[in-house]
Formats: sequence, structure tokens, C-alpha cells
Amino acid sequence: MASTKTIRAAVLGASGYTGADMIRLAALHPAIKLTALIAKGHAGQSLAQVFPHLASLDLPALVASDQVDWSQVDVAFCGLPHGTAHAEIAKLPKRIKIIDMSADFRLRDPAIYAEWYGGEHSAPGLIKDAVYGLTEHYRDKIRGARLVACPGCYPTAVLLALLPLAKAKLIAVSDIIIDAKSGVSGAGRTLKQNILFSEAGEGLSPYSIGNHRHVPEIEQELGVAAGVAVTVNFTPHLAPMARGELCTSYVRLAGKASASDLRKALTDAYADSPFVRVVEEGVTPSTQHVRGSNFCHIGVFADRIQGRAIVVSAIDNLVKGSAGQALQNFNLMYGFDETTGLEQLPLFP
Repeated sequence: MASTKTIRAAVLGASGYTGADMIRLAALHPAIKLTALIAKGHAGQSLAQVFPHLASLDLPALVASDQVDWSQVDVAFCGLPHGTAHAEIAKLPKRIKIIDMSADFRLRDPAIYAEWYGGEHSAPGLIKDAVYGLTEHYRDKIRGARLVACPGCYPTAVLLALLPLAKAKLIAVSDIIIDAKSGVSGAGRTLKQNILFSEAGEGLSPYSIGNHRHVPEIEQELGVAAGVAVTVNFTPHLAPMARGELCTSYVRLAGKASASDLRKALTDAYADSPFVRVVEEGVTPSTQHVRGSNFCHIGVFADRIQGRAIVVSAIDNLVKGSAGQALQNFNLMYGFDETTGLEQLPLFP
């Protein structure tokens, strides 16, 4: 049974899009008290100044991390940029639980992290203690974890769709092609030319072709499920929308497996997962149907090419792909029902 005790939480990186959604969700959780909002570049500003849509919340002003009284914090939600989170997390008192939404603790091999993120990991000793935070597949480990590394938004959508299939050996893990599309918020809140409205609006473009940083994360987890090394073909695209993510995975069926077998395996795998829904046959998952929610919708389709199938998954990249999944993991770590604070339905239209 969940404790009735109030849990004091800090949000690091509170001025980013992920930080904003983390605050939005955590502020309404019945057991969370937000005691510190950390955003070095906005230190001294009120939450209303940085995010007017959150102005109704009675919360402390934003501060730098060295201004925080960490004795008043039980858990830290970390939404710092990749490459900066590991140094900040290493400084935190060991009694504080950490739910990290950056990429800094997702990869189990520090050498692979250095290869893909362009620098050595400053806290490799913490990597072995980190639990990969894909809630539906690591529940038991998350419950007892001190440090949870929440998956990236693309890996969340891809892995929820493919892990049960790889584990059941229903697909050939040597032949997976993933076409992924994300809303512009996935690029963060900093100023970048390619996400200016006049450049991202009314258009669609691929990026990081062949070398996106989420690739080793997807391969790592699929490899664990399949029991063999996995290499995938993954291409992300920037879509002209604020939030949302759609991943279309093209797979080769293993043995005599059919698209119906894939659907059954996914339905069985998520029978007790409140946020993952395998849509009815013939229904197409859409970002519009999960927007603002912690849901993931998955659809399975037989390809007209013999022996192949298409698996489509849709999430909100800022909720199920980040802050919502972080709160779902918080609920497991503290013994609450998984859905606590995440009951909001999708926004439509």
C-alpha cells in the first residue's frame, strides 16, 4: 500500500519543455510537494514569468542548484540536457532518489555513451546502479531503484511496440526498419535554426540520418529481449507539430508467425498495463489520439509483401515519452498505483 507521507520533489531543468510538463503533472499528484524548481539560466524568476500557463500554481521561484536546501528534497526529477545531467546527479546526496529524463544513464556501457554523446561519462560508477525506466518492462527493478533512467521518446514508442515481439521471437531482429516522426518540442526549448517556425512549419524533413543518438538505446534493449546483438535501421523526421510521436516499424516475420500472432503477443504483454493500448484491427494509431496523455497506442498490420508486417506506435513525446513516464516510475518507486496523477485523457482535437 502506498504511503500517505508527502514526498518532497525537486525538478532540475525546470525551464525546459520536459521540465514544464513535469511540473504540470507533479503539481497535481496527491503525494508530491514541489520544494525546488532548478533552472540556472532563469534563477530568480517566478514560474509564471517562465511559463505563464502554470501561473495558477503556488510554487517557489526558480533557483540555481547551489541555492537548494537538499535536506528538503526526497526525490529529484532531472530534465537537464544530455551530457550535463551526470555531473549534477553525482553531486546529489545519496539518500535522494533520482528519476532522470536525460540520456546520461540509459546506456549500460560508458564507452558506448562516450561514442554517441561526444564525451566521457563523469559518473560511470552510477551507471551500474541505474535501472532502465521503461515502466511496462522493468516494473520490479524500478520499484527498488534509487536511480531510474527514463527512456528517450523515440525508444519508448519503438520498444513498447517491438520488445514483446523480439522476446517471443516472432520477428527477425536482423531486419527491422523504423521510420519515426516527432513534434518540434522533441528538439528542446533552445533556439535552433531548423526548428524556427518558418523552417519547420508546413514541411517534413529527416535528420540525424543513420546516426541518431537513440539508436544504441533501441538496440541495447532489443538485444536484451532477443538474447542476441541487434542492429536496426532507424530514421527520425521532424514533423510540423508541437508535440507527438509516431513510429512505423517494418519487420520480417520469423518462422510461421503472422500479423495476428504479433497482435496477440502485444495484447497479452500489455493486458495489465493501463497506458498501453493495442488498437482494434484496422484502426490506425495517431498522435492526435494520445496528445497530452500518458497513453501509447499500438497497431499491427499485415504487409502486402509476404512474410512481413508493419507495427505502428503513437505517443505524446513530452508525456509518455518523458515526464509522464517519469511520474509513472515515481509511482512504482513509492508504492502508488501506476496511474496516480496520470489519469488525464488525451486532448482532441
